[in-house]
Amino acid sequence: MNMQFKPEGQNASYADEIKRASDLVTSKGDSWSGINPENVARMRAQNNFKTGLDIAKYTAGIMRRDMADYDADPANYTQSLGCWHGFIGQQKMISIKKHFETTKGKYLYLSGWMVAALRSDFGPLPDQSMHEKTSVAALIEELYTFLRQADARELGGLFRELDAAREAGDSAKVAEIIAKINNHETHVVPIIADIDAGFGNAEATYLLAKKMIEAGACALQIENQVSDEKQCGHQDGKVTVPHEVFLAKVRACRYAFMELGVEDGIIVTRTDSLGAGLTQQLAYSNEPGDLGDQYNSFLDCEEVAADDLRSSDVVIRRDGKLLRPKRLPSNLYQFKPGTGEDRCVLDCITSLQHGADLLWIETEKPHIGQIGGMVKRIREVIPDAKLVYNNSPSFNWTLKFREQVFEEWEEAGKDVSAYDKSNLMSIDYDGSELASEADAKIRTFQADSAREAGIFHHLITLPTYHTAALSTDNLAKRYFGEDGMLGYVLNVQREEIRQGIACVRHQNMAGSDMGDDHKEYFAGDAALKASGKDNTMNQFG
Repeated sequence: MNMQFKPEGQNASYADEIKRASDLVTSKGDSWSGINPENVARMRAQNNFKTGLDIAKYTAGIMRRDMADYDADPANYTQSLGCWHGFIGQQKMISIKKHFETTKGKYLYLSGWMVAALRSDFGPLPDQSMHEKTSVAALIEELYTFLRQADARELGGLFRELDAAREAGDSAKVAEIIAKINNHETHVVPIIADIDAGFGNAEATYLLAKKMIEAGACALQIENQVSDEKQCGHQDGKVTVPHEVFLAKVRACRYAFMELGVEDGIIVTRTDSLGAGLTQQLAYSNEPGDLGDQYNSFLDCEEVAADDLRSSDVVIRRDGKLLRPKRLPSNLYQFKPGTGEDRCVLDCITSLQHGADLLWIETEKPHIGQIGGMVKRIREVIPDAKLVYNNSPSFNWTLKFREQVFEEWEEAGKDVSAYDKSNLMSIDYDGSELASEADAKIRTFQADSAREAGIFHHLITLPTYHTAALSTDNLAKRYFGEDGMLGYVLNVQREEIRQGIACVRHQNMAGSDMGDDHKEYFAGDAALKASGKDNTMNQFG
């Protein structure tokens, strides 16, 4: 399948591009005689995406088609991993193309948590929207810079193969390589980008959304927490806002997409209501049963008489009764316990009715029954409702699934006396029947929940944060220990070679060969190239 982006909507082949460049060069006369039209065609092919808006428009189309494919068959769910640097995102997509031969259904996720923890000028920060908001757009631009470089590098390799085949007079090989060039699949894929709670009011959300879209984001994920009290979805102390406050920010995102011409941009609305027991303000209500009144109906209130009121009390009237919402010293209002799922369902329905495309329900555990129960209620109103789901590293997946299996066995009357439920993480259980069944459930969680709980897109927010820490720990332990240099060679370089990891030739990955190509284009035989016989990268083939 040819998924390569073509400039200005054209479906030009390699030969067409050479002809177009040749016509232009010829029209300029002898003054342009030093310009090789085929080199021009190569450089154009290696730079198909001229702007971030080109990328946003292209990738929005990918997501829309993928959403339609999922509606037709939930086996067509999509996936992504969070990446905190352009190189990490690039290597992920290179790996996907190597192992699966296509990037279809594979995206990148940009996590606000990782921007805060790793990309802020303030240094490591908690996930509380304290980092510079422009650093989010900057990371989107960086990710796409590296993905475009991956295209240029891969095509550069094909061009070198083409030159070698021509020199060898192998016409069949020439035709084969030209077909690969014409059908090259780009590494540029959708990014679902975290805009947190909008970093301020709706105007601030709109301004940041524009920056993110201009950098290439086709999908913005926004949550219903209070901007200046925002917390990580897996921490305590979350505070939500009334629906109308949140929907103003959803509309701000849509206006940003439409102003910039990305008319099918995707908005993912995230509800943190399941774990949020507080609200910053009461919702405005015009009449009983309206959206504001429904939001306020979840407040934990006590009935009072007028004479009982203190000077600072706030009261609401419902069913002829005067009710005083419980207010904390922080001036936040408390929801009734046990209302989280009902609030999530209302949040999701309301968001989809007011311009959202996809939903995100932040949960405290990965439980298909819990997620699917809420989605079933949502789909009673919005039949094609779909989720983006956080397969979070904040969950102890081993423990939670062992607990699920234990509870299922116990409910079914199976003997569980061999297991201590309070100690299911024990390494002693790693080879047990219970552990095996739990691991099997983890293995199929994405496919099962896509089918049974309406999850269109599965992501892991922080995986590369953890893999960087784990691999660095292993290297440090071995290199600075008794293994010395073997600690690097045995577990890093030799594995790169054995597994065909492209960046084992790190000079090539960083663009050395592409630089040589340009030197030759610009200076011809006078070019001083780095890729000669004495380049030590030749040791890697």
